[in-house]
Parts: sequence; structure tokens; C-alpha cells
Amino acid sequence: MNTRSPKHFNWRVEGAVAVISLKGAERKNPLTFESYAELTETFSTIKFDDSVRAVVFAPNAGNFSSGGDVHDIIAPLTEMDMKGLLEFTRMTGNLVKSMIGCNKPVVAAVDGVCVGAGAIIAMASDIRFATPGAKTAFLFTRVGLAGCDMGACAILPRIIGQGRAAELLYTGRTFTAQEGERWGFYNRLVDVRELIGQAVLLATELASGPTFAHMMTKTQLNQEWSMTIDQAVEAEAQAQAICMQTRDFERAYAAFAKKSRPVFEGN
Repeated sequence: MNTRSPKHFNWRVEGAVAVISLKGAERKNPLTFESYAELTETFSTIKFDDSVRAVVFAPNAGNFSSGGDVHDIIAPLTEMDMKGLLEFTRMTGNLVKSMIGCNKPVVAAVDGVCVGAGAIIAMASDIRFATPGAKTAFLFTRVGLAGCDMGACAILPRIIGQGRAAELLYTGRTFTAQEGERWGFYNRLVDVRELIGQAVLLATELASGPTFAHMMTKTQLNQEWSMTIDQAVEAEAQAQAICMQTRDFERAYAAFAKKSRPVFEGN
């Protein structure tokens, strides 16, 4: 994976952290048919790649993403039949599913424009940092579409609450980074000069942790919304019992006994 050279987005690896950013800085890094497909394939592959233990989705040249490309995506959609349209909307949704299902923590580092499908990518990440100047919008209604795109009506209310999500998805308005932090969409606001460094630092910290246990945490975070409390407690009991069989659990105990810091290996 470290030698991977994607065609439709930027990719580099720092230690065990993959750093991804979209191409097309002159157009504020839009998504295209090709980048959707390649990103989905990449996150699906990362799931089975032990050399990548965390991911940072970064901005490029001062912007995160302007969403679906007007010329490469929007224009062709107006000429598709229903079959083609459904194939496209399912393909875009597959990107969200592959990010959620990749088993690795994903940290979004947002700067500048973060709208449409770009905002969805940030939403589908586990943790979100932003610069004070980040401008975010789920602007689907602005182009005559519903706000229910790529899982937004399910995921966004879980992050910021039903009422706030409803406002953003109905109006498509831009919300500031300060609003985003206050509402819990952004975990932290970071100076633009430190944004990527801080995101990579956190991702590196997570990558050095018990990655099998992180996989369990991510799985349960995304599955337990559809469970009753009793089901969730039982699911977590089973997940934790599985984690207690890992060597990382043994390593942590041995390090504690020696009053040293555990070195986790992900097994």
C-alpha cells in the first residue's frame, strides 16, 4: 500500500498514517466519477492493510472540497435515465460505507470550502478538525435535490442533533467553523498553519495504539445506533471479551506491571 499511486487523488504515507487529499485545486478539489470510485476502492483496501493504521483526509491548497464537479458530474446526471442515476447515487453512498467500514480511524482536517459531498466526507470521518476559516455546507437543496444524500439524514443528526441537522439539510446554508465546533461537528479548531500537523499527530497517536481494539470501537460506534441498550451492552461485552484475548491486552498489563509505556502491535 505504501507504494500506491492513485490517479484521482493525492496520497502519501507518514509512518502508519495515510494522508489523502483531493486533486483539482483550481476548482477547490471537486469529486469526479473516477475519484469516487478510486476512493471507495482505496478505503476498502485499507481495511485489510496492516501497514496503514489510521487515515487523515486533508485539504489541498487551502480548500477541502467543493463537492461533486459541476461539469464532470452534475451535467451528465441531467441526461441519465433512472437506472443510471440510481447506479450513481449508490456509488457515492459506497464511499461513505467504505470509510465507515475501513476499520481504521479517519481524521478529517478541514480548511476553506467543505461543501456537498466534501461535507459528507468530513461527516463520515471519525474525528474532525477545522481551521477558523472553514466554511461547511450540505448544499444539496441549493441544486434542487433532497438533503438526504449519502447517509446525511442518518449520520448528521447523530453528530449535531436532529433540529440542527434538519436546519442545515433543509436550507443548505453554510455554517461557520465556530458553529461547527459549538455544535460538535468539529472536535477542535486549529490554526491553519498547524491543521495538517495536528491531524497527523492525532492519527499517529491512534495508529500507535491497540489498533484491533480501535477497530472494535469503530464497529460498535457505528452499529449500536440501531440497537436497544440491552443489545448494545451485550454487544460490547462480547467485543471486549474478544479484545481481552489479544496480545495487546497482555502487553498493556505487562507494561503496567513494569511501570512502563505499552508498545502496541495491533494483534
